[in-house]
Amino acid sequence: MRISLWIALVLGALLSPAVFAADAPGTLANHLLDRLQAGDYVAAEAMFSPEMATAVPQDKLKAVWESLPAQMGELRTRGEPKVMPHQDLQVALVRLEFANGAINAQVAVNAQGQIAGFLLQPAPPEAATPVPADASYQERELAVGAGEQALAATLAMPRGAGPFPAVVLVHGSGPQDRNETIGPNRPFLDIARGLAAQGIAVLRYEKRSKARPQDFTGKSFTVDDEVTDDAVAAIVTLRAQPGIDGKRVFVLGHSQGGMLAPRIAQRSGQIAGLILFAAPARSLLTILPEQNRYLLAKQGPTTPEAQAFLDKLDTQIANVRGNTPDDSTDTPLGLPARYWRSLEAIDPVAEAKALALPLLLLQGGRDFQVVDADWQRWRDGLAGDRRATFKDYPALNHLGIAGEGAGSLSEYQRPGQVDPQLIADTARWIKEH
Repeated sequence: MRISLWIALVLGALLSPAVFAADAPGTLANHLLDRLQAGDYVAAEAMFSPEMATAVPQDKLKAVWESLPAQMGELRTRGEPKVMPHQDLQVALVRLEFANGAINAQVAVNAQGQIAGFLLQPAPPEAATPVPADASYQERELAVGAGEQALAATLAMPRGAGPFPAVVLVHGSGPQDRNETIGPNRPFLDIARGLAAQGIAVLRYEKRSKARPQDFTGKSFTVDDEVTDDAVAAIVTLRAQPGIDGKRVFVLGHSQGGMLAPRIAQRSGQIAGLILFAAPARSLLTILPEQNRYLLAKQGPTTPEAQAFLDKLDTQIANVRGNTPDDSTDTPLGLPARYWRSLEAIDPVAEAKALALPLLLLQGGRDFQVVDADWQRWRDGLAGDRRATFKDYPALNHLGIAGEGAGSLSEYQRPGQVDPQLIADTARWIKEH
């Protein structure tokens, strides 16, 4: 599920230029990005060397920085600076993950502690670890759909003749790649390879809003256009592969994908069961302001700017739930009102109950995006239903990665892996069904 990164954008701590010379290059790079994200271009320019300030005055800096959302979508995460020497400078490299791709911000710092260079370049994708040669599974490339609108996909296939049970992975909200990459973490890669190593084939694919954002440009679209239709096509693709047991194909939906999994199964008619991983049970328009208020509270007392953001978000949600036109984008995250209304019409608990399918529900106890209120609604709605199995993991976050303390956005920037017990429980459940 996507989280608004507005907090990171506006609540960076402000320090006076007098302290910059004593700061490490990585700290200076973070200070600069804090000011840019806060829209404080005067303070940003004050960090520049005289030559840099002449070459890139604050109005030019503002124009460049504020052009990024139109090209790249919302800023989602910011990596830790990596510092390297270059002639008489120190250069801090910071990876910025946007909705539609990543950019490397290079900040050059001179011996006086001034910023002498600032460059934004597309970041090369970080390569996943290859499958070990002695692994009990192999991976091969496929396509979901046909023609120019097809989506690139990867099938993790156990070695042997089969037929094997199989799973389609369905992403959380927002543009996502096939590995569901968030910072250095790849939950879908971990799940796919973990299940494949236990004799279960797994198909993961690029989400349309990631691979083909042009399919949504200037259009009013629904969540079916973004998610459901492609998931159904992925099921067709998976069932057609040699060695797959077509009677034992499952859907594992993460976050928004879990919310939509019952809808996908109903549309497909070819599913043996559902795994709902960190699945919302309530409206995303109810959850979104909760997420933002939680994250703002972690930053300390609410500032006027923060309150203005929350007030605007509440107004945008009221617009969606009111009479604003379907194509309006004065809405949360700038998505068409029609999109949000298509989500509002879905009751995932009722849709899951209506299916004659086994269900496995997985929930992390440290998840601040899909919280206990959702977990309890699932448990209450499916109480007494012998088809439903519930597994909760107190130490896991929204990505299924273990940690300590209250969940936070910064945690997603620490490398980790999906909990092996969650994967083992999922594999066992699939084999039992």
